[in-house]
Amino acid sequence: MMEPIWIDTDAALAEIIEDLRTVEEYALDTEFHGEKTYFARLALVQIGWNDRIALIDPLAISLLPLAEILNGDATMVVHAGDQDLAILARATGACPTKMFDTQIAAGFCGMGTPSLLNLAEKLAKVELAKGDRLTDWTKRPLTQNQCTYAAGDVAHLLLIANKLRDSLRDQGRFDWVELECEERRLRNRERPDPRTAWWKLKGHRQLRGKYRGIAQEVAAWREQRGALIDQPTRFILSDLAMAGIISRPPQDREELAAVRGVDGRILKEQIATQLLEAIDRGANLAPTDLVLPPSDETDRSLAPAVSVIAAWLSQRASELKIESSLLASRTDLTELINASEGRLASGWRSEMVGEPIRQLMNGEAVIALSNGGRRITLQTASVPDPPTEPALL
Repeated sequence: MMEPIWIDTDAALAEIIEDLRTVEEYALDTEFHGEKTYFARLALVQIGWNDRIALIDPLAISLLPLAEILNGDATMVVHAGDQDLAILARATGACPTKMFDTQIAAGFCGMGTPSLLNLAEKLAKVELAKGDRLTDWTKRPLTQNQCTYAAGDVAHLLLIANKLRDSLRDQGRFDWVELECEERRLRNRERPDPRTAWWKLKGHRQLRGKYRGIAQEVAAWREQRGALIDQPTRFILSDLAMAGIISRPPQDREELAAVRGVDGRILKEQIATQLLEAIDRGANLAPTDLVLPPSDETDRSLAPAVSVIAAWLSQRASELKIESSLLASRTDLTELINASEGRLASGWRSEMVGEPIRQLMNGEAVIALSNGGRRITLQTASVPDPPTEPALL
């Protein structure tokens, strides 16, 4: 593996940006921490291209100049890059113009959701350094072992991507991966509306009346305060304390202090006042101001059908040698059944599974068992046969 270049000055960053302007693709990875802050703290950016690797120190210099490369024509190659994209957007204000995710690509090649370590061993025939997942990437200087581990995340990524592309083209699935990567690239990574934070609370669907409004306003307050002081929401107010406040809303500081899980930080006069005001707003929230979670449920009478179809989808993914989450999720299935929309209603997914499901729901196809009950068969002419001999990597 090539020796990485350490970048901690604006001049050094400008030099590699000049070089990156000429490439068609580059590998990128990030190291970050998010345990003690509301926003993940970026600690290192690794970029690999041609025969070079750069380790960029975002604690020493601004990453804004990298926006030029992200906005350029080159393809950014990542592995499981969802979090990388969100963090880069915050650090640079930019999103890559093109992206190829090797974990997604591997999922369409029958490899499940492999780690980069496994892909490197299988496709690049190299053994990457196994880093300590609890290492502190914010400490300076980084050790030689840390730098070697970080550089390994991009050193072979372009080679791996090319091997996966070859396999995908052999199987006729390259376009599928391009579409999936584009959907991930364009995915909204903005923090959701604080008024929807209560949707994450355990048992939120069982809340009724004023308790919904209290849950909405208190959870929104917690979210907004976490963003304001850059602390995880659990540090602001625990879920245990949230549950106690929602179930028996306190009217004053004394009652607030009696809620299990509420600590001294919350009882400080200004913070307690803000929280009590949020509780009062919630208790008096107009029904039109309540932001309800979208329904992800189908007609209860269809529950048996959904269970059988979900089992068929899992089997179908295995037959097609596609990671099941890439073929269809439970949400995809309910969207199709409820509204004939979503990912299963168009494109290659519609051909492979969406249209057969539609025919089944319309009584134009039937479910049967074969191979002594070991295989679920959807009997309709619209189901394309799975490949008998998928291309091997």
